[in-house]
Amino acid sequence: MYSVIFQDVIEIMHHDYAGCKDKRSWDNPQMFKQKINELDQKGELDDHLFAEIVEDYLLDFQDPHMFFNVIKANGQKSIDNGFKVRRFGDKLFVTSVLKKEKLNRGDAIVSLDHTPVKELAVNYQRELMETEAEREDWRRIIQKHNVADVLTPEGKHKSIQLNQYEKADYTPKHTITRIDSETLLMTLTDFFDAEVIDQLIDKHQNSLMSTKNLIVDVRTNYGGSSLAYEGLEKYLFPAGSTQVHFSDYENEFNCTERNTELMIDIINQTLENIDHEEYRNGLERYRDETWVNNKGKGFISFDDDEEENEMDIKGLEFPENVVVLTDSYCGSAGDIFVYLCKQSPKVTVVGRPTKGVNDYSDLTIQKWHDKFGLGYPTSRLKSLERRGALNNPGIKPDVYIPWTPEHINKDVDMEKALSIFRGRI
Repeated sequence: MYSVIFQDVIEIMHHDYAGCKDKRSWDNPQMFKQKINELDQKGELDDHLFAEIVEDYLLDFQDPHMFFNVIKANGQKSIDNGFKVRRFGDKLFVTSVLKKEKLNRGDAIVSLDHTPVKELAVNYQRELMETEAEREDWRRIIQKHNVADVLTPEGKHKSIQLNQYEKADYTPKHTITRIDSETLLMTLTDFFDAEVIDQLIDKHQNSLMSTKNLIVDVRTNYGGSSLAYEGLEKYLFPAGSTQVHFSDYENEFNCTERNTELMIDIINQTLENIDHEEYRNGLERYRDETWVNNKGKGFISFDDDEEENEMDIKGLEFPENVVVLTDSYCGSAGDIFVYLCKQSPKVTVVGRPTKGVNDYSDLTIQKWHDKFGLGYPTSRLKSLERRGALNNPGIKPDVYIPWTPEHINKDVDMEKALSIFRGRI
């Protein structure tokens, strides 16, 4: 079974994956085939070890917008180490703690299993897939280790055993709160549901249409659909009509037989749970015009459709000034949102570049025996042809603020936003 599934994975990566042309010959499937066959013959291969091997193979493609995992059974929970870190120099600083046992915010991990963090960053460069320390994701790497050597903010050293915990369920946050008499703060952690965001805007419409300043915090945003924030766009642009373009987001879609069938199934399932009329219409057009009409045609581009790449947004007088806070935890539809915001003359983007996972996007999922799932992109940005894959990913802020340990106990980005409103940049 394992060898057959892996052969199917190889076929997908060489034929259906959106990066199959750009990354031809990047992989070495024969080495992984041999490893799977040898372990299987010895009876040493199980589902989780197989998934680890496939994940290792997929790293050859250096695409963070992809995964292979064991599909969770009913009631089965994901696990993690109960805390989050961010690297600064030669330390991993603890930025949040979900299970308060041995670590606190501000503690710094200096080594894992007695290997210094700086050395680990070199050893795991393939897994980290980043050139900037502030963008690295250490979650899976930490799970491979047992002991952490920790330095507290007071300068004390301690050694702790790393434990595994049930991963907390994601709780969306869509809120608008008032910071001061002139400033509102909107926090959006995803763009999954247009109706939720529309309801939030409707509830605070009077405040939005009379406030001088608005801060939109998408530093953590798990994406979704650009259709979900259409109701917010008019508040982000000045009064009158502003032409915005999406030339950097011209996609071509790999409309293979497999991709088309999988994408149509996913879209139809999504439509079953959506009542929002405009959102439904947009998904139906995407399904029919992109996939149904081009099944089996391979890579298809829609460059001739100017309306897809440009549009006019009719903005409002208020808010007068907008600051959008960004970070590398903002991706997918979050990337596109920040790209749009940067085209408004009344918006200043502050923070760090977004995650930048849209080089290859429009994920679909191939499943095997309701046991394994491969999520992979089916579309690619045409702009890759002029800038190259993995070259400076993410949408750059107007005001870049490097991440430092100071961010743990003070909202440096928010302070900068407020200083911009006061005219002290």
